[in-house]
Amino acid sequence: MPIDHLQIAGVRNLKSVVIEPSPTINIISGINGSGKTSILESIHLLGLARSFRSAKIQPVIMHGENACTVFGRLENGNPLGIQRLVDGELLIKYAGKRLFSVADLASKLPLIVITPDTFQLLSGSPSLRRQFIDWGVFHVEHNFLTYWKNTRKVLKQRNNLLKNATITSPQVASWDITLVENANKVDQFRALYLNQLKEVFHQIVDKLINISDLSLSYYRGWDKEKDYSEILKLNFQKDKKFGFTSLGPHKADLKIKVGNKLATDVLSRGQQKIIVCALKIAQGFLYLKQIQRPCIFLIDDLASELDQHFRNNICQLLENSGAQVFITVIDTDSIINSWKDKSKVRLFHVEHGQVKEMQP
Repeated sequence: MPIDHLQIAGVRNLKSVVIEPSPTINIISGINGSGKTSILESIHLLGLARSFRSAKIQPVIMHGENACTVFGRLENGNPLGIQRLVDGELLIKYAGKRLFSVADLASKLPLIVITPDTFQLLSGSPSLRRQFIDWGVFHVEHNFLTYWKNTRKVLKQRNNLLKNATITSPQVASWDITLVENANKVDQFRALYLNQLKEVFHQIVDKLINISDLSLSYYRGWDKEKDYSEILKLNFQKDKKFGFTSLGPHKADLKIKVGNKLATDVLSRGQQKIIVCALKIAQGFLYLKQIQRPCIFLIDDLASELDQHFRNNICQLLENSGAQVFITVIDTDSIINSWKDKSKVRLFHVEHGQVKEMQP
């Protein structure tokens, strides 16, 4: 759901910000340290109650202030607001009513983020790729979050039991039953989503780069030929020895390969960045197809990560995605000509924490 009015107060070095974004393309320019990324960070706060730059809220709040506040009016006319205090207290309101769940907040403002850190998606830990998968599943399958939370809760209980040297397999059997039930649901949702994403991903990536034998495959976290209940029994002694459950949905992964080799072992750093962009953009296209409304892309410093040819192609895909896009650059000249319909583009310039709308 696009944002058609945005107000920011108390976020880092930004002065009080009031802007009317375009429902499609928004380019935010400024030198490093000007505050342009803080606008993306503010929108991220509005949609997820946290920053993508800091695990703690204190660095996000302007020095000398005790809170930061972000307010947005969505295209459907409903207001959405969030306030974070220095002590961590959180207040969320949507359409005049208080929300008490970050999950409820996230469903109102689906955000896809591409930053320099995002390019670790291929080379980083499997947890990054699980988060990528689960973002898509969460926004499509309303029951997924319940099964996911149940799985985490039961895994924690089982792992605590495994740390007991005298524990026996029958003593964890009741926990295993609950774990298997929830883990299988999580696995089913993830597998279905990845099957749907594959088709869209290949359509997107083929418009960006020619890499033969590129494939996506889903590893569920245990042998696909065996039931999870059997896996838990077979691995009980090993799990007991190490004090944690070695296999399960918490070990799931997305395998990106060229032929039979991992993409990270074959592709250049630049090619890997293109693949990551294609994955993220494919998520946006699939979200629109499944939910019938666009998401919001937050893209930080794309111009410094990719050459002009790929920037143009990526920008045109974003333009065709129907999504609202907020993209930061140092210089608008690097990206202003990447859009086919410049009437859709709105320019904002940030200098010393002050934001001004500019003419294209």
